[in-house]
Amino acid sequence: MSKKTVLVSGGAGFIGSHVTVELIEAGYDVVVADNFSNCDMTCFEGVQKIIGRKLPLEKMDFCDEAAAKAIFKKYPIDAVIHFAAFKAVGESVEQPLKYYKNNLVSFMNVLEAAEEAGGCNVLFSSSATVYGEPEKVPVTELTPRQPAMSPYGNTKTMCEDILQDTVKASGGKLRGILLRYFNPIGAHPSALIGELPRGVPNNLVPFITQTAIGKREILSIFGNDYPTPDGTCQRDFIDIVDLARAHVFAVTRMIEGKMKKGVEIFNVGTGRPLSVMELVNAFEKVNGVKVPHKFAPRRAGDITAIWADPTLANNELGWKATRSIEETLKAAWAWECRLAGK
Repeated sequence: MSKKTVLVSGGAGFIGSHVTVELIEAGYDVVVADNFSNCDMTCFEGVQKIIGRKLPLEKMDFCDEAAAKAIFKKYPIDAVIHFAAFKAVGESVEQPLKYYKNNLVSFMNVLEAAEEAGGCNVLFSSSATVYGEPEKVPVTELTPRQPAMSPYGNTKTMCEDILQDTVKASGGKLRGILLRYFNPIGAHPSALIGELPRGVPNNLVPFITQTAIGKREILSIFGNDYPTPDGTCQRDFIDIVDLARAHVFAVTRMIEGKMKKGVEIFNVGTGRPLSVMELVNAFEKVNGVKVPHKFAPRRAGDITAIWADPTLANNELGWKATRSIEETLKAAWAWECRLAGK
């Protein structure tokens, strides 16, 4: 069988770069496309070091309809994984139109281009944000979606619906998988790629690592009065390499024609809750460093607790999270140290 080609939109970012490595190691050809609005060349260059060769890179914006259609004509694309989106929750509240325009239009252009090119397998990176504040945990794929807490979260819900409707109307040309991520953290074991936020980090682990290395003065933990064992929020923190591997299993399922319906949905998480304080303590213990921290008032939009029931992904995709939290936090620290030249 000839090698299959996967287009990774937003492939130079944190998740996209790790997925690219796993796809190549699984035997796929990969085309990376990115407009570099959320990242620089660091991770793309890191990917090339890991795989030991050059990769096709298209510097483009998927909001440009003509450019989206051109890339599907230029390459024989068997599957597309769509990451290209703005992703800062707070910014989306302040600039909703920026988020709706970018995140919805870019995805619709991908779907239209894929359909015009004769059809494609489409993997959309969705999020556990679609579950909102769930009535019970862990959440399964049948847990009802809740109204989004932010325009960013709403774009995930809307893109899920856009994919469902477009696949249904495509007459079999398109198939899709929605992967609902929980909280991706960590870095590649090589320390050549990892999370590289611009400015002040929006995510917890880069804030932890930047505080530990002295780049930030102190870590604020928002709320210590939640109804959880230690009063801090509980989340399902999943290693970025485990998350990336789930994409390979999903793409393979689509390409090999093993899907049971036009669009399938899978939770991608560990199934194990960990509190913010437990994560900070684990980071300090495994890396032998201190993270100066303080408790701050609760943050608007934060939910108390959410974690996945990953049974469906385990059984249907044959995928399971395998990396320990210790391995994950060691890798995150190694990446931060490398960035700092230590």
